[in-house]
Amino acid sequence: MIKPKVVSIFSGGGGIDIGFNQAGYEILFSTDFWQPAVDTLIKNNSAKLAKCEDIRKVDYKNELSSIGYNVDEVDILVGGPPCPAFSKSRFYRTEKKRALEDENSFTLFEYFRALEELRPKVFFFENVSGFVFKPHRAAFDALIDVADQFGYHVTHKVINSANYGVPQMRERFICIGVRKDFGEPFIFPDETHYNPEKEVNLDLFNNKKPWVTCGDVIGDLDFDLPEDKDMEAGSKHKDLLKLVPPGDNYLYFTEKRGYPEPIFEWRSRYWSFLLKLSPEKPSWTIQASFSNNQGPFHWKNRFLRISEIKRIQTFPDDYEITGTFKDQWRQIGNAVPPLLVELIAVAIREQFFTTDEK
Repeated sequence: MIKPKVVSIFSGGGGIDIGFNQAGYEILFSTDFWQPAVDTLIKNNSAKLAKCEDIRKVDYKNELSSIGYNVDEVDILVGGPPCPAFSKSRFYRTEKKRALEDENSFTLFEYFRALEELRPKVFFFENVSGFVFKPHRAAFDALIDVADQFGYHVTHKVINSANYGVPQMRERFICIGVRKDFGEPFIFPDETHYNPEKEVNLDLFNNKKPWVTCGDVIGDLDFDLPEDKDMEAGSKHKDLLKLVPPGDNYLYFTEKRGYPEPIFEWRSRYWSFLLKLSPEKPSWTIQASFSNNQGPFHWKNRFLRISEIKRIQTFPDDYEITGTFKDQWRQIGNAVPPLLVELIAVAIREQFFTTDEK
């Protein structure tokens, strides 16, 4: 069967690319503006052509022509424009503008330019869950309006990755567009997993499984290494971190939680401050920036290793991430979990690319 052909933009270290590759697609061209990420794409043969370039300078026709393809051969456009302006953290950065007022909002319009120039049969658009929040409504409306103007059916959903088997409670906004002359609106695949703490009356005929936990995926990596002595987390609060129960954060030390001599005010810090994983639960979102006191941290009170955050993000063990420790962390933390992407990509293929004629 012929593999549907993909152009990937804002590719980062390859989370979306891995998912589509694993689902049986062929990625013709991938691009990102950050060299360490592009080096990772090249190292892993993610696409026929991977290039480091300012997205505003990318000439899709020329890049595809250089590897023997035309723009009308592209079946799918995938990508997630950089998301700081739509993230939860932006609510804490009052000096920064939000959504379309942000200086980097051009990335959204560059996605629209790619959509206009390539006119793929299907597009996959990803962003943080905050993309649908009221302060960002203009950006969300722009996406829906542009898709309609270009003749696409649109289906969108805020997904908790843990509900699809990812060992991480990571919410992402996913939007799938299908060209109206190509097919009907996309239908998201059914969720495969559930939170066992909430679903006490689960339908016995439902095939859902309990959430995948950190213990399930990194438990076999839970052994001491010589470098762990330099991985003690928490910065100046490292002694407090040792007192935090697995699965809790700084709120453990507040009056509301009944701590005898409260140390912090309720919700006075960012939620990941002194956040510690539990082997009995999925991880919280792996952040893109490595920090001394912002977790999640391992239940042994140390920083997570690159091999561990790869597992939590569902990167294959043999996928090589290039660059320094912080470069690698950023690439993994910025990525969409490949497993989540693969499940959606499989659904796209089954709904729209089941025959060679398509």
